[in-house]
Amino acid sequence: MKKIALLFLFIGITTSAQIEPRLQRIDSLLQYLESNNKFMGSLAIREGEKLVFSKAYGFRNVATKEKADSTTKYKIGSISKTFTAIIIMQLIEEKKLKLETPLATFFPKVKNAGQITISQLLHQRTGIPDYINQDSLTKEELNAPDIKEAIYTKIANYDSLFEPDSKFQYSNSNYYLLGGIIEAITKKSYSENIEKRICHKIGLKNTYYPTEKVQSKNNESYSYIFKDSQWEKVEEWDFDTAFAAGAIISTPNDLTSFMDALFQGKLVKKTSLEAMITIKEGYGKALFQFPFGERRFYGHTGGIENFRSNVGYYPTEKLGISLIVNGDNYNSNDMMIGILSIYYKIPYPFPSFEKINQTLITKYSGTYASKDIPLKITIFEKEGELLAQATGQSSFPLTLKDEKTFIFAQAGIEIIFGENTLELHQGGGKFNFIKE
Repeated sequence: MKKIALLFLFIGITTSAQIEPRLQRIDSLLQYLESNNKFMGSLAIREGEKLVFSKAYGFRNVATKEKADSTTKYKIGSISKTFTAIIIMQLIEEKKLKLETPLATFFPKVKNAGQITISQLLHQRTGIPDYINQDSLTKEELNAPDIKEAIYTKIANYDSLFEPDSKFQYSNSNYYLLGGIIEAITKKSYSENIEKRICHKIGLKNTYYPTEKVQSKNNESYSYIFKDSQWEKVEEWDFDTAFAAGAIISTPNDLTSFMDALFQGKLVKKTSLEAMITIKEGYGKALFQFPFGERRFYGHTGGIENFRSNVGYYPTEKLGISLIVNGDNYNSNDMMIGILSIYYKIPYPFPSFEKINQTLITKYSGTYASKDIPLKITIFEKEGELLAQATGQSSFPLTLKDEKTFIFAQAGIEIIFGENTLELHQGGGKFNFIKE
């Protein structure tokens, strides 16, 4: 039986003016999104040690009309966890810590601390609830004289969700505690460790742990949401609220350099890297694996305030790519798919932001069956958009290409409508359907 495989990507990218046509087209895509108030942010693409694309779009400060550039610094959210994991692996290499060391050595009041190991913290397999998403931080906790101690206490007061190592469940608490372990072992602040053990070692000029709120005069960026036809600034967090789980500031240029250094053995030994990319239930030691076609990128994503960050590295090609968004009004996953599609010379029509004509929606809606494959496709409308759903699969949005042609870029699907028919193109195959 022939199957329609719906591929997806969760990775990030940005652009810079280049002569090469595919890079020019990436730039055109991001300019197009910016001009339609869909995106502000920055993209970098690195081939080995060579930065081939680096460009920012939109403003770092909308109120003062300060434009972003390729050295504008953004909050990277959970990509900070990869930095934290690297320092932990360095401490293990220095024999100051072991993967089997129990959490009770440092935080004995946390439930099941005697059973939870450093390895389980790194792999998000502890059962410790997420202090960010389990419940809201109280006003008292946010205004505590020492917010880190307040959050450590909050984490210690949680009941465990499951037995340690019985399953994966993402929790910011795990990496908050790892930050405290780094400070306890080194007798230095997390900020000092980031600077000495990573940034200074590999020459990152625009990456650091903040000590104050955003300073746009220092080329730091605020984040925004698009509301009532304009960009509205999002309230900032205190940096220690996210700490080692998500507070680092960086640039796409630095993040691609960081990932290249990690995979070239400049930050940890090969054995440590192998341990980091060992995936358990979708997560390594602060590294995800992201698919794009047959390629598998390693990296991480992040979100804090309304910053959205992505970094990925494809070891076979030594390709690094990072997108940081400080204002989004468009699905960032779709944006990344567009960027990588163009980079790898896969046909990719720009999305249309015109509303689909209701006449077309009415005309094309219905269920279509095929003699070619045992599959039906239902076309339907939701909130003014046209969607498709194949038998036994999730629905997916259709982007208008022209009055008869619609695409779903993530899976390389093109649908061409006729009179009570549709023709589905994917992966070189062509399948005919008739409306029931």
